[in-house]
Amino acid sequence: MASGVERKQVVRNKQVLFKDYVTGFPKESNMQLTTSTATLKLPQGSTGVLVKNLYLSCDPYIKIQMTKPSSDTDPYTKTLTPGSPMTGYGVAKVLESGDANFKRGDLVWGITDWEEYSLINATESLRKIHNTDVPLSYYTGILGMPGLTAYVGFYEVCSPKKGETVYISAASGAVGQLVGQFAKLVGCYVVGSAGSKEKVDLLKNKFGFDEAFNYKEEPNLDAALKRYFPEGIDIYFENVGGKMLDAVLPNMKFRGRIAVCGMISQYNLEKPEGVHNLMFLLSREVRMQGFIVTNYYHLYEKFLETVLLDIKKGKITYVEDVVEGLESAPSALIGLFTGHNVGKQVVVVSRE
Repeated sequence: MASGVERKQVVRNKQVLFKDYVTGFPKESNMQLTTSTATLKLPQGSTGVLVKNLYLSCDPYIKIQMTKPSSDTDPYTKTLTPGSPMTGYGVAKVLESGDANFKRGDLVWGITDWEEYSLINATESLRKIHNTDVPLSYYTGILGMPGLTAYVGFYEVCSPKKGETVYISAASGAVGQLVGQFAKLVGCYVVGSAGSKEKVDLLKNKFGFDEAFNYKEEPNLDAALKRYFPEGIDIYFENVGGKMLDAVLPNMKFRGRIAVCGMISQYNLEKPEGVHNLMFLLSREVRMQGFIVTNYYHLYEKFLETVLLDIKKGKITYVEDVVEGLESAPSALIGLFTGHNVGKQVVVVSRE
């Protein structure tokens, strides 16, 4: 009888494995869908938690995890190991816990593997979900890492003031769409750029941006920025880097602020592009600051309280691009780098 119980604890576990290090653009073939088994019981003496994954987040930084580190790189995220599951942020349900902070049935968000069932030993990355009157998938986006990123980058790094001018690149993505709405709540003039007419319409008609443009249709980015910001930019929320950053620098106002959140145009280049207009940082006393959101997790409860209230009052809206099934995860991740997604890219592993 006991052996029958033991057998019931072993289940099929679909996984997405990382095959090998990537140079240039990642491809679906850099990942492999496979099925192994998982034992739904914690190992003896474990202080980890066993979870069933519900939602997974596709984020641009995952490409950096897929790149082999070299002596001249400064990775801000842990590199993946070939043959191991892909990892990233997700929402999960606790099945069994050896950590006193979590119990069976708890809903959590944090770092997990791309698979149906995971044993998470690094429980310090997990946060318990208490507010379930919003979609659980929101904890991969607006109420998770991207939301806190938008909040920290805009409010803490940029210190916005009413009436200032704000420009956001990759503005329809998981972070950019929130920065624009935060800026409007402060009383700023907000312009965003994106890569399609659909996304531009979304920025203006759903997220309330004052203006938006398709950067792919602009032969001269400097001229485009001068058109929308004739008196210059107070705050630039940087998601792109490269040519976009170079065009922004001469258009910054005196003592403007630039929050460097990401540089997605550079992630797939073997040799990063140079930036030529850095002299404007000096002549206009512009402050450009990068930030890593994990260094600001002490602000999460304050952020959550603020943003939950804004959601419930209808002051903030959020768009997700949802795909079903773990097998859809590789193509969803690749789509981030071709502009395929509209809004926050989410993978549904299980709807419980």
